[in-house]
Amino acid sequence: MRLLFVTAMIVGFSLIPVNAISQNSYTQTRTQEIVASFNKEKHLVKEKYGVRREKYKKVVSEPANEPNIRDYAGVYEVPGPGFFINLQIGSDGKVNATGSEPATDDPQRARGFRLDDAKIAGPMLTATKVYDDGAKEKFEGVFINMTTFESPTDKGVSAFGLGVVRHLESSGVAEDKIFYQLKK
Repeated sequence: MRLLFVTAMIVGFSLIPVNAISQNSYTQTRTQEIVASFNKEKHLVKEKYGVRREKYKKVVSEPANEPNIRDYAGVYEVPGPGFFINLQIGSDGKVNATGSEPATDDPQRARGFRLDDAKIAGPMLTATKVYDDGAKEKFEGVFINMTTFESPTDKGVSAFGLGVVRHLESSGVAEDKIFYQLKK
């Protein structure tokens, strides 16, 4: 009887960490994939008729791990085209978010949405995006500290925001990266 109890305890305890580790591992891997998609570096040098032109741009992104998830609350927007997300986090940790983005068929028209079942794990925000017309899509974003350099000697300009990768179905498999910057 004692052997059966000990065996049951060992099996029971060994299953819990495996599930927790596999979920945590997926979140960490996906976080790194999304963050990496926002990194880039371009350095072009053209010389024509003795005139040298140089273009340089480097973007370095890192996950923003805030100790308290309420620190992620705020209004995030993409300057110009009409993308925004209003993220509210209650004292109980419940995440509520609404937003708007230009419609794919008419960029002049706004398309509202809310994030259902929103969860924050580390710097990653996951949810189901539900549009006003009832359409749904998966939502994954990572809170990012992004620094942009305009020359190799530039000290860089930093911004904090939410990096989102959308999977667009309109013309094959394509991804669209959007950086929502925290509005101050």
